Amino acid sequence: MDKKEIKNIPDLPGAYLMKGASGGVLYVGKAASLKKRVSSYFRRGAGISHRIKMMLEQARDISFFVTASEAEALIAESALIKRYRPRYNVALKDDKSYPHLKLTVKEKFPRLILTRKKRDDGSLYYGPYTDVKLLRRALGIMKKIFPLRICTRIPKRPCLHYHIRQCYGPCIRAIDRRAYGDIVKELKLFLSGRREKLIDGLSKKMRKAARRHDYEKAARLRDRMVALSVIRTPAGQGGRSGGRPYDEIISLMHLLGLKRAPRRIEAYDISNISGKEAVGSMVTFVDGRPSKQDYRKFRIRGVKGIDDYKMMKEVIRRRYERVKKERLPCPDLIIVDGGKGQLNAALSELNILGFERIPVIGIAKRFEHIYLKKRKEPVIFSERSAVLHLIERLRNEAHRFAIAYHHKLRSKKLTASLLDGIDGVGEKRKKALLRKFGSIRKIKGTFHLAVTPHQ
Repeated sequence: MDKKEIKNIPDLPGAYLMKGASGGVLYVGKAASLKKRVSSYFRRGAGISHRIKMMLEQARDISFFVTASEAEALIAESALIKRYRPRYNVALKDDKSYPHLKLTVKEKFPRLILTRKKRDDGSLYYGPYTDVKLLRRALGIMKKIFPLRICTRIPKRPCLHYHIRQCYGPCIRAIDRRAYGDIVKELKLFLSGRREKLIDGLSKKMRKAARRHDYEKAARLRDRMVALSVIRTPAGQGGRSGGRPYDEIISLMHLLGLKRAPRRIEAYDISNISGKEAVGSMVTFVDGRPSKQDYRKFRIRGVKGIDDYKMMKEVIRRRYERVKKERLPCPDLIIVDGGKGQLNAALSELNILGFERIPVIGIAKRFEHIYLKKRKEPVIFSERSAVLHLIERLRNEAHRFAIAYHHKLRSKKLTASLLDGIDGVGEKRKKALLRKFGSIRKIKGTFHLAVTPHQ
């Protein structure tokens, strides 16, 4: 396995799968911090068992997905073990000594409960789970996301759980059996480790509700998607809190209809004054935060005059020719500063170079509208939208970086034009004079230089 890729694993809770040369799953694990757990396997002198050593000798690849907490990672781990039956996971032969989750599907309005007894009663059982404390915490999380009833018998009055929105209230017919059954189906997907399919289904329902102008339902579905995807570890329970940036990334994925979370995003901008000293910039954000070692700047070479579209094409072409040649990591999303014209300019170069699968969006300055591929009308976010703020943050950083480079080039040219040609003033003397006097104006005042405007 490539150790450089291991370094890119996030310091967040989740589940991971060790795979062999044929792609088969050798081992499934969970962690409060994926980065720390996976890295621990490769430290010298790590106290690992003979069984795990044998597994690592055969491992050639690793895949992972981030969960909302270590508690959810426990659910995912169990589902993945059941699905793939990896040879290096210890078999839990004595199921009776470990807890299970029981979904009472035979009831009119099913419940989800923790149990140590498996019975032939028609219920669905999930598990076993090795960590009771984490399982109880996971059960608490699921009650908020999938607010099924918890009462043994349905009462005639709503209880506290209904009032705090942890139950939809079948007791007072606040929800019908069909809608309740949909939630049960979603819970089944979650407990089976099929969160991606679950979120995709919720996303489709949300868009359908929005098209029908049922904004209240659309908002509820959106909140559930975010709850399923938010990366937040409770204080004092280990792991690093992903916090708000990752929440915004997940929301961005759903609202733009992306197939996966855009963990790595690149943003591009062009800066020039009347076509002079034109430059381009690229900034990179990873998990919603700047990755400044991955910033790049471009001096426009092949475009004369003012043509932002051609300049954008040149920057994209130069960047992705290098990505292709050096096999650099591709972003999950590209943002270009500008509307439909800049977007199409970027898309045309990416298509030529074979990077047409990378999602690209444009953000127009005037109204902050978002333009997408194959969509005539822009996406309009609320001014308070956290997703819009994330896009703006990237665009503004790309703009700042481009402006800084543009000013640097103009300053160099101005300095050269005023001091070049003066007898006895070379590169070292120019630098020394600027250090001493601080500016061209002070140098001119001190030495009474006669400088013509074009100089």
